[in-house]
Amino acid sequence: MSSAPHAGTVEIFKARTNAWFAWLSWSVAALGIVVTAVTAGPAALAQTAPLLLIAFLGWQLFWMPAVVVHDGGVTLENPFRSVLVPWAALVHVDTRFALTLITARKSYVAWAAPAPGIWGGRHAQPEDLRGLPATTYGPGQSVRPGDLKTTDSGQAARLVRARWQELVESGALADGDAATTAVKVTYRWAAGGAVVLLLAASYWTIAAQ
Repeated sequence: MSSAPHAGTVEIFKARTNAWFAWLSWSVAALGIVVTAVTAGPAALAQTAPLLLIAFLGWQLFWMPAVVVHDGGVTLENPFRSVLVPWAALVHVDTRFALTLITARKSYVAWAAPAPGIWGGRHAQPEDLRGLPATTYGPGQSVRPGDLKTTDSGQAARLVRARWQELVESGALADGDAATTAVKVTYRWAAGGAVVLLLAASYWTIAAQ
């Protein structure tokens, strides 16, 4: 997560399935390390780099990513970068492939909120289509599968659109500022470096066998 504090009301979305994948990767890594220590002795722990890589990626790819909705805008905590989109910079919210924040210059995708795919609406119930923010609906009150309340992208988009709509209706956002409002992108260089080191260590561990 970003270390920057967020003032006011903060809503954080994380996909539940991502947490399951994170715990699965940690379980696999922990079991592998225990088995290695028991069968080959503590000295063999130096060769567990591939397992450490699995555990780290479980955190980096599944546990850490989030969509943070706060007074200053929306922060996308992605695996290798954090993107802060101020409310004034936001032009459109899309869910075709994942929650995507569209600004006047560029689009930013949320790793934590993927869309369900073409079959995502097969089991949709009428209540899944009701009570969504007004900007969710297309022609004829149509709703994309990725906007449904039961989907990851839909839940995250609902949080973003609801807060955005409140700000627009209250007059807190001025028109015409989208093109001049900057988006802040912070890269996670340490996380990238850790992955590179663990990949290199894993390669040499496997090559040495």
